[in-house]
Amino acid sequence: MSQSLPDQLRAAVRFLGRVLGDVIRAQDGEAVFNQIEEIRQASVGFHRQGTSEAAGLMAERLTGLSLSDTVRFVHSFACFLQITNIAEDQIQRRRGRGGDTRADTLAGAVRALNAEGVAPPAVKDLLRQALIAPVITAHPSEVRRKSVLDRQAAIADQLDAFDRAHTDAERQAIERELIREVSIFWRTRLLRSVKPEVGDEIENAVSFFERSFLGALPTLYAHWREVLAEPDLPSFLAIGSWVGGDRDGNPYVTAQVMRQALTRQARAALGLYLDRIHALGAELSISARLTGVTPELQALADASPDASPHRTEEPYRRALAGVYARLAATYLELTGDEAPRPPAGPASAYALPAELIADLKTVLDSLLAKHGAAFEYGPLPDLIRAVDVFGFHLATLDMRQNSAVHARTVAELLKVAGACPDYEALDEPARCELLQRELGHGRLLRSPYAPYSEETEREYQVLAAAAQAKRRYGPDAIRCYIVSNTQSVSDLLEVYLLLKEVGLFTPGAPPGTAPVAQVFAEPLFETIEDLRAAPKTMARYLEVPVVRGLLASSGRQEVMIGYSDSNKDGSYLTSSWELHKASRALCAVVGGAGLQLQLFHGRGGAVGRGGGSSFEALLAQPQGTVGGRIRITEQGEVVSNKYADPEIARQSLETLTAGVVLASLRKSADGEVSPPHGKAMDALSRAAMGAYRALVYDTPKFVDYFYDATPISEIADLNIGSRPAARSTKRSVQALRAIPWVFSWSQSRAMLPGWYGFGSAVAQAGVPIAALRDMHEGWPFFATTLANMEMVLAKADMGIAGRYADLVQDAALAQVVFGQIRAEWDRTVEALLAITGQTALLDKNPDLAAMIRSRLPYIDPLNHLQIELIRRLRMGDDDEEVREGIHLTINGIAAGLRNTG
Repeated sequence: MSQSLPDQLRAAVRFLGRVLGDVIRAQDGEAVFNQIEEIRQASVGFHRQGTSEAAGLMAERLTGLSLSDTVRFVHSFACFLQITNIAEDQIQRRRGRGGDTRADTLAGAVRALNAEGVAPPAVKDLLRQALIAPVITAHPSEVRRKSVLDRQAAIADQLDAFDRAHTDAERQAIERELIREVSIFWRTRLLRSVKPEVGDEIENAVSFFERSFLGALPTLYAHWREVLAEPDLPSFLAIGSWVGGDRDGNPYVTAQVMRQALTRQARAALGLYLDRIHALGAELSISARLTGVTPELQALADASPDASPHRTEEPYRRALAGVYARLAATYLELTGDEAPRPPAGPASAYALPAELIADLKTVLDSLLAKHGAAFEYGPLPDLIRAVDVFGFHLATLDMRQNSAVHARTVAELLKVAGACPDYEALDEPARCELLQRELGHGRLLRSPYAPYSEETEREYQVLAAAAQAKRRYGPDAIRCYIVSNTQSVSDLLEVYLLLKEVGLFTPGAPPGTAPVAQVFAEPLFETIEDLRAAPKTMARYLEVPVVRGLLASSGRQEVMIGYSDSNKDGSYLTSSWELHKASRALCAVVGGAGLQLQLFHGRGGAVGRGGGSSFEALLAQPQGTVGGRIRITEQGEVVSNKYADPEIARQSLETLTAGVVLASLRKSADGEVSPPHGKAMDALSRAAMGAYRALVYDTPKFVDYFYDATPISEIADLNIGSRPAARSTKRSVQALRAIPWVFSWSQSRAMLPGWYGFGSAVAQAGVPIAALRDMHEGWPFFATTLANMEMVLAKADMGIAGRYADLVQDAALAQVVFGQIRAEWDRTVEALLAITGQTALLDKNPDLAAMIRSRLPYIDPLNHLQIELIRRLRMGDDDEEVREGIHLTINGIAAGLRNTG
């Protein structure tokens, strides 16, 4: 009988833990190892026994540590939790090697649909017009340095090799190498010494392409061609990026940074292509004396600058030498650097990736014509696929900026041009009328001779850099301009006016013909109020003649919906329901305008920011809102968890694809909202939002409680991202960004954004428990919402959260606020158990329960030490070791909880 997941994890953790223990003994001595081990055993004993005696022993061990011992202990537990993650990932690799038998693979989706009467040709038809795009962002909840990620990857590689070893000799050799890697990891500083700049974030983002995506996607496509028996499968899955293009709240993202991002991306893509072409040239030693070639291949070989007499009878090598030479010239043109290996001679650069693909297909067509099916799969088809997916730009870069910045920029341009003295004083109809008038002719507003504010000049330079990037790297380099805080039609029209200034929007010429946009403005609806207003906003927007003309060719409108701010604004339950309702309503509005809706889901890692299983979330989407096309942000630590390892990256991408296919084509009506269910959710949502806002926004001095009872101030000092933690210096919940808001509550183990308000909703909404059970059993949206909340509740700990509340200077405030939090937690757990028919959290998911429980003995001591170190710091102890200890606890707790931001 095969081991259960928890048993497999325990075995892997025990093995890696033994290796780490041996390393600690060797490098720090038996006394240090024994001290760490005593605390570990005390914590494990407390979690197994739960007695006051066990709790006292653990407290005695922790309080007996000196400051330097505390820092060393925290480092050791943080390392152990990172090693636990490596072991968990190895279990996921093993699971993925089960092949296509799993439901969350494309083959599994095809089987499930076939059972419902949806034949494979329908899947092929869907994928011909599909777009599935995870989008990498630089949002700061990844606390690990790239050096730490690199060391973890090296350990993971050795653990995987150990798993696959066949003989004792092989295992002994691998274990020696594993000890060496763990030794380096043990002495690697877990914390960044300086705050990362955007350039560092660009480098980190590109590293995931170099490590995983560039190899994983062609491999996936080759497999899917076999699964679907479809040789001409289009490239519907691609990876996007915000890193270097997201200016919202980050003043450090400039025109120069955008150029830096695209140059670095091009270097990664073209560098891979050059390596693969060089390898193909070494491999294809086929002689013209022994076989023929197509006339097209012969012409390509004859055009090559390779004049070596050694290769005169090797047409494939000469052809590929010519391709390499042209690509080397492209590399120089796009990156400013010489190719890693010198070409055989001078050649003209490729203008577009399609030209490179055409030459590579000439080589492949000749091989297939003269040598048959042996070359249908392999390095050359994979390279062609890579160029088709990644082009010369690697990842399509989105631009993003806040609508308020656009309004100020447009106002200044109009004022200086003499077109409108005070644009921001106009009401919405007047703004729209003026903007449409300006978009109807070719006159530009900006004068090269007029002085402008720093903000306006910065915005113009970024747009000019975007226009240059599209000319340089191709049309797919930049496609979308996300407008944060979209509240009106003018918020979107302003973007087209700015794009017009740099040639990315062209009015119809002659008048009456459709305008053309090379970059499309796309709204981001974030708050509860904005989500509720989104359908009406989009209906008015799609009635604008210039907009109808722009969208006529694509027949599609993308809308981004934000999970983080809507949660911070109105509670987890209300945010989830309003997003669901907005998706359905937007689908109806956009469809009513004769267009297809494409949703862009702004999800984070934590449940309070839309996290949880992507597969289950897709299956819970409203019917008709996916349609084969979706984009989803991948943020913070989730990027590393899903994509740092090539094998796990392939699994994650296949799971996402399977979810999209099922959500798009399933025949069951599970995604439909019955009137009784909708009415019940409306009542629950109102009550949840009322309870949540009463605590967070209406409780006097709540923000003081938050700042005192969580490590928000200490997180702000942690070097994890280039973007400021708050939108302004004002101390308020409204000014705080959603990421540090969620991250702070996770660290304090209250996990409030992932559950607060649900207990009150069930108590006050008047929906019978029997009806809620029916909703849970028969409606994927409600079941998924509760499953994600249950996971959060299982990771929360009100005992530890209460100790953080003791840090609040105003004891009366702490008593009131934490009293409400504790009471709501009790109500929420009681309601959840009643609805799901369980006696304890995760009763029906014992594997997940066991995996969470196994981490708690290592997370909880870090929380206790963090509290004491924060207390010391706030009382004036500014010792550098105190700060380092706090930051290490943040690192370790985040590693233990995994989806924290």
